[in-house]
Amino acid sequence: MAEMENVSYVPLKQPIVFTVEGFIITRQQGYPLFVASLIVYAVMLLGNITVVTVIATDAKLHKPMYVMMCNLAVCDLLGGTTVMAQLMPQFLTGDKTIGYVAAIVQAFCVHTYGAAVSSILSAMAYDRYVAICQPLQYHTIMTTTRLVSLCFVAWLIPICQVMILLIMNVGTPLCGTLITHVYCSNRAILRLACIPTPINDTYGLGSAYSLSTSCFLVIAFSYVNILKACVIKQEKNSWSKATQTCASHLTIYILFEISTFTIVITYSLKDTSLNARKFSTILSFILPPTVNPIIYGIAMKDIRKNIVKLFKSNVSSK
Repeated sequence: MAEMENVSYVPLKQPIVFTVEGFIITRQQGYPLFVASLIVYAVMLLGNITVVTVIATDAKLHKPMYVMMCNLAVCDLLGGTTVMAQLMPQFLTGDKTIGYVAAIVQAFCVHTYGAAVSSILSAMAYDRYVAICQPLQYHTIMTTTRLVSLCFVAWLIPICQVMILLIMNVGTPLCGTLITHVYCSNRAILRLACIPTPINDTYGLGSAYSLSTSCFLVIAFSYVNILKACVIKQEKNSWSKATQTCASHLTIYILFEISTFTIVITYSLKDTSLNARKFSTILSFILPPTVNPIIYGIAMKDIRKNIVKLFKSNVSSK
């Protein structure tokens, strides 16, 4: 212990500029990857903006379920844009530098996205629980005030958790500038700290696991009770209603969890390449935001009709 206390270090001074290692590729490989990233991002933008536009412009869709879908689409745009905005310039120009403030902002966005997706999906699960298990009281329970409160809390908790996490890092001396990751995260930045950060690490893991566990319990509680309600009623209509209203939500939740769990799988396999491991860390920022609007369009009849109507009106106006 005495030896550790006597170790001296020279912390970096502002302005600090990080180098994000990203994918290990050649410049020639970067150009097709840029084109592929641009296409994926364009699909992501088109899909989520279309969903938000359709819900915002049609008064018939100003219902709790659709309003929460709109919040999820905004959250998907936040996460997808944050990561894609980092990747595309790297692929095109090879420039991997990022300033300290920009790195903190990016870390805030990626962590907020990950936490907010879970909290919004849990709010959507609660809404489906009330709609199916307590249909007669639905409009009494899911009032406008309750809806606004749910959406507000779904964003407030993740934002506060992430802000506290990053505020705790302010003043932590850094002795390196190479971020060995695809994007800037709290853990990636703290790996450059000159001293151990046990409090920051404990809070980061504790807050992440507590929120994800709480959201999982809410979703599990909702779907167990929905299943019970359908079994007790033993009506064909109850099963069809549950399928129509819950299939898209459950698919989106499972897709997000699978894309997140992929990280554990790839890092546990010894033969997995470094680029494959890095790709697994960004999969949850690319796959759900790109596929979710497609799931809405296929599973949700009202969304599908309004999307067709929107594109038809745009074509006819031209």
